[in-house]
Amino acid sequence: MTSSILRKISAVVLVAWVAFALAACGGFLPKSSDNRHNQPLPGATLAGLRNMGSSPGEAMVIRIFKQEKALEVWKRTNSGQFKLFKTYEICAFSGDLGPKIKEGDRQSPEGFYTITPGLMNPKSSYYLAFNTGFPNKFDRAHGRTGSDLMVHGDCSSRGCYAMTDDGIAEIYALARETFKGGNPSFQLQLFPFRMNVANLAKNASSPHIGFWQNIKEGYDLFDLTRTPPAWDVCERQYIFNPAGGGALNPLGVCPATQPNSALAARQQADKVAFASAVDAETQRAARAVAETERQAAADAAAKERGEAINTAVTGFFGNIFGGRDANVAPVITGQTAPRPHTPPARP
Repeated sequence: MTSSILRKISAVVLVAWVAFALAACGGFLPKSSDNRHNQPLPGATLAGLRNMGSSPGEAMVIRIFKQEKALEVWKRTNSGQFKLFKTYEICAFSGDLGPKIKEGDRQSPEGFYTITPGLMNPKSSYYLAFNTGFPNKFDRAHGRTGSDLMVHGDCSSRGCYAMTDDGIAEIYALARETFKGGNPSFQLQLFPFRMNVANLAKNASSPHIGFWQNIKEGYDLFDLTRTPPAWDVCERQYIFNPAGGGALNPLGVCPATQPNSALAARQQADKVAFASAVDAETQRAARAVAETERQAAADAAAKERGEAINTAVTGFFGNIFGGRDANVAPVITGQTAPRPHTPPARP
């Protein structure tokens, strides 16, 4: 085989390899000398952690909200509870509100995921990245498929959550230091929007409403306790803070959960508020439809009046300048017109 043929084959292989790497969120590029994954945390970040009673090695939680395009980093403090450290703007996510269903649908996932050191991608072709862990136990129970669903830099998404390079650099460093602090993992919570009654009511007709109400329980538990809830899967749904220990069968019967009176009270209040909000949203939508129909009828009536006026005006000026029968040709008889009759004079 000649050297020219070998060079051509090598070039084709290299192009194909790079194209593959760039096509997936989790692609790698050969940058062995790149040390971006070991960038130290900025002094301002260290000071911020210290001021809130935390440190780089403490446990963390990441929450993502699609609709608000926000990524939150929460850190455990000296009190044992977690506190919001910083919110980062998400450059882009793929698809619409709703979970990822299958490979190639370009949807960004939703749900609860566990991030371990093995999911970190220091040599990502998208600057830096970590894998969401999709599909997790819940996704597999529903037969969902997909791969290389990442949170990464480069501000470009193909089913992932894309950050700025500066943003992912700090988030990656915070995760790295959390692992160095002895934490084996951190929780990633992915939501369509902030899980309040108003947002759920606006999306009550979505086919995903049941799924969203399911993961809202985990959202509420974190909101109430400021600690990440333990999660598992049974009966093909998420269960939070299950009583007892051991992994659950994702298709099996769900066990009891640890009682939480604050959660029970919130769920009851939200149930009532949700029904009221859905009713209000339905009435608002009905009023919007009625207003649209009223405006359409008014526009049609205005158009009809305008056409009638145009017809009348055209006819009026036609009679003045062309006679009532202006379009009718005159009849010529060739006879002398009769003289007008003059009445006799009165005596």
